[in-house]
Amino acid sequence: MKVRTRTAAPNTLRRRFYWAEFVAEFIRQPGTTAALLPSSSYLARVMVQQAGLADADAVLEYGPGTGVFTPYILRELRPDSKFAAIEINPRFASLFRTLHPGVTLFEDSVENVVALCASMQVAAVDCVISGLPWALFPKSRQITILDQTMRVLKRGGRFITFAYPQSMVLPAAKHLAALLPNYFTTVSKSPIVWLNVPPAFVYRCVR
Repeated sequence: MKVRTRTAAPNTLRRRFYWAEFVAEFIRQPGTTAALLPSSSYLARVMVQQAGLADADAVLEYGPGTGVFTPYILRELRPDSKFAAIEINPRFASLFRTLHPGVTLFEDSVENVVALCASMQVAAVDCVISGLPWALFPKSRQITILDQTMRVLKRGGRFITFAYPQSMVLPAAKHLAALLPNYFTTVSKSPIVWLNVPPAFVYRCVR
């Protein structure tokens, strides 16, 4: 896992283009893209605040999409800390590389996180920040991802993800809520972030 270099955020016109691409990808693949629009900066701030990254040596981002959370993560990390993102969608991966050319990105499944960390000679990470669409995953895949995550997350490490209140009626969302306490010593939820489409809350889980 190489040390990332900081890159400038895109201008407003470029941001509009990437939002348009996100919408197009939702239309193309609604089964793998959980929301019509990318997450807001307000949700990104809450996610990173919950992560406690100031002392982190190594951090992973699952499913960054076009990289809305990524600049907020980078701002909190020490210059010598290590960071990598894992994105399976090739269109999102291409956009992410354009937006964040200095960031290590694996175009792969997070289910392969153990092998990816081994390839970077990283034994364990302090935090995983996830933008994965958990409410679209069957319980079996949720379990596989969490099992593999626990193999790389340090004792006391944080797992941060989010959910939509309205999705909590779905079986997969209920499954995730029930699974998290089986993996983590503490699981808490943030207040609802209303300035997001749709509104969301953040799970903060500590191993």
